[in-house]
Amino acid sequence: MSKSDAVANGLAGAGGGIIAQIITYPLQTINTRQQTERRANKKKKNEGSLDSAPAPGTLLQILQPILFHQVIKTEGWGGLYSGLKPSLFGTAASQGIYYYFYQVFKNRAEAIAASRKAKGHGDGNVGMFSWLVVAAIAGSLNVLLTNPIWVLVTRMQTHTQAERKIMEGKKEVLIREASESGLQGSDLQDKLAELDSIKPCPYGTLHAACEVFNEAGITGFWKGIFPTLIMSRLQAKQEIGGNSSLRYSGTLDAVTKMIRYEGVLGFYKGMGTKIVQSVFAASVLFMVKEELVKAYMVLADKSKKVLLNLSK
Repeated sequence: MSKSDAVANGLAGAGGGIIAQIITYPLQTINTRQQTERRANKKKKNEGSLDSAPAPGTLLQILQPILFHQVIKTEGWGGLYSGLKPSLFGTAASQGIYYYFYQVFKNRAEAIAASRKAKGHGDGNVGMFSWLVVAAIAGSLNVLLTNPIWVLVTRMQTHTQAERKIMEGKKEVLIREASESGLQGSDLQDKLAELDSIKPCPYGTLHAACEVFNEAGITGFWKGIFPTLIMSRLQAKQEIGGNSSLRYSGTLDAVTKMIRYEGVLGFYKGMGTKIVQSVFAASVLFMVKEELVKAYMVLADKSKKVLLNLSK
């Protein structure tokens, strides 16, 4: 295949990714909420843990409307599509970059195999290990180039969740101070109602980008770059609660605290949702991508025939 075919595969991957993302985005939002929910297991009373963590998402839990209903009730239908715009851009860039470089390196691997066969080495076929290397290189380039986009998407998907946790913390402090100072019930209810009336500030892409930059500078956009290969909650907003078990300084700190406070099962939160979303999205992606590549090939063939007829 030529370089133009690599471009065609890149563009087709981008188009298929966008369509798949739009269809499955609500599932992705729910999955992100599940994975970034930080609740410690009640193993030791002196650890100051929060509520016991729910078991990893199962298919039965996914199908329960309450998971979606909670988001819709508190944030409206728009809550299921929080961060959709940068996510679509990220998906188009991610799939486009991956399939472009995959095709480029695939062409190179096939050329090397053919060259080796001509010299009497091998049968001209690309081995399984070589295909794995090709996919790994394409995937790594994809992660390096698009990680900043996904940092912003994750921030936007979990912003409301983070704000809710902060508000819950303020209520707990207010109730504790009220019990210590003997604040009357009606006054306490008024203050709680005042907190409930506070609406989250609009949180767009620019706001999220400024927040990331203010927190960690330009390197913040590549936060969690290594565990991104296996998905990491490090990209989520960190201002959730005052408990040190909920804040991570880096990859090793995150892994250690997740094991200590949430157990090994904490690494599998939202697994059921992710399986459904990934399978559905992949099915749509590959179906659309292949159809777009076929359409490109047909158009390219017709264009060649037209040019040949004009040259006669």
